Amino acid sequence: MSFNKIPKDDTQHQNHLDGAINNLNNDLQEEASKAGFDNVLQRWIEDVKDVNNPELHQIVVDLQALKAHFNGGTIDHKLVGQLMSRLGDNTLKAAVFAENPNTAQRVTNLGEALLKAAKQVQNPNVNSTPEQDLKNSNG
Repeated sequence: MSFNKIPKDDTQHQNHLDGAINNLNNDLQEEASKAGFDNVLQRWIEDVKDVNNPELHQIVVDLQALKAHFNGGTIDHKLVGQLMSRLGDNTLKAAVFAENPNTAQRVTNLGEALLKAAKQVQNPNVNSTPEQDLKNSNG
């Protein structure tokens, strides 16, 4: 008996995207400490690889680096913020590759959630002003 990998349908990809967005909208430090977070990142890596698009290679590399970093225990906020910021930018750009409009919207939402989470990781002061954000991004 041979076991062939059955391709995921859009519903499965959308569920994974929704899960990732939910994780990013919660307290990332708390989410990262949960056992299931590693699985979320792994599913995300597999979903991006399944697209088989060389344009998405950097997303896979950054997700793998993020996963490895979270498995390390201590979080380097600057590194995680940089990875998540680049992931957010690249994820927003990747939305054009989604054939299903519902999936494309979720990819866009994920990119926005990554950028928001990146800012929170780099600047844990949630109540910062735009002036503080500028000061912190230039430092």
